[in-house]
Amino acid sequence: MKSTNLKKQLPKKFFLYIIVDKDACAKRGIFKVVSRIKLPNTVIQFRDKTGDKADILRDALRLKKICAKNKTVFIINDYLDIAKMVDADGLHLGQSDLPIGFASRLLGPNKIIGISCHNLAQAKQAQKSGADYIGIGPIFKTPTKPDYKPVGLKTLRSVTKNITLPVLAIGGINRENIRAIKQNNADGACVVRAVCRAKNINQAIKELLK
Repeated sequence: MKSTNLKKQLPKKFFLYIIVDKDACAKRGIFKVVSRIKLPNTVIQFRDKTGDKADILRDALRLKKICAKNKTVFIINDYLDIAKMVDADGLHLGQSDLPIGFASRLLGPNKIIGISCHNLAQAKQAQKSGADYIGIGPIFKTPTKPDYKPVGLKTLRSVTKNITLPVLAIGGINRENIRAIKQNNADGACVVRAVCRAKNINQAIKELLK
């Protein structure tokens, strides 16, 4: 039986890439957040920068089941071994993580590989290396990456003009500034607190997608 090409599951319209960060979810918890995300044009990434690997694996297995039930694309941040063990739909890498080609060979050709970039040169290299999408940012100042200087809308514009892969803007994006992301031709927006901390998660997603 032929395997499903998961890369085709990335939404074609402007979409929200929701980073479910364990610290950002706080007392609400990651499972409650993910179980409420059932809308189309959404992708979920699980990120845990502080937990030990055993806990991250346990959480990822449970989140994978929720996402499979809700037919939502499920991406793991950083950890290739965990992405492979839970059969996640893909993996998101940083600039200092494993090479894209190496990660793709280990995960399999149908899995989604994304990478964070901070300038056009990195985006071009990611495209050349075989990434499936690029996250460019931080566009605006964000508490998630306090040590990173925002790259701004000018960099986003430059990347969307020169890269043929799906380009997702990340960093400080909310309902007040997401229109500027769309106007600069991004294919989607990555959000953390705008969804994880929202009182009504699905309502927040609907408003952001508008």
